[in-house]
Amino acid sequence: MRQRAVRDQQRLDSGAITSPKDLENLQREIASLAKRQGDLEDVVLEVMERRESAQERVGELTGRVESVQAKIDDATARRDAAFEEIDGEAATVTKEREVVSGSVPADLLKLYDKLREKEGGVGAARLYQRRCEGCRLELNITELNEVRAAAPDAVVRCENCRRILVRTSESGL
Repeated sequence: MRQRAVRDQQRLDSGAITSPKDLENLQREIASLAKRQGDLEDVVLEVMERRESAQERVGELTGRVESVQAKIDDATARRDAAFEEIDGEAATVTKEREVVSGSVPADLLKLYDKLREKEGGVGAARLYQRRCEGCRLELNITELNEVRAAAPDAVVRCENCRRILVRTSESGL
């Protein structure tokens, strides 16, 4: 478009066109080309501004993505470390359980495993201050008297949740 405007201007300046009508048409075309060139330059400037704004937004979003990814990586590392710790604790507890279960009579261990499966993983509960810590209910006086009267090696169960009650010196009995 610029080349055409320069060419038309040279034709106008050369004096080769003598017809007033052709001169007028050429002048209008040069003015039209100048206006169109100005409009196109405005469009180009607007596009460049939008591009610059978009590049800034891309930079901002890229930074945010990197920040979020760093947080994800940190959380993943902490999760993996926690899994390792839990796996280690589970292995230790499993070994301890095997040692302890070796000293528990087979029928009591069978009862405990049955209750544990039925009660969501807890087959025995501590009796503490007249309360079964399995179901969190307080034993009535009759139940407490039965627990007190039972032999120290007798298996005592909670009347509410049926878990095995573990009596300790802290039980208050």
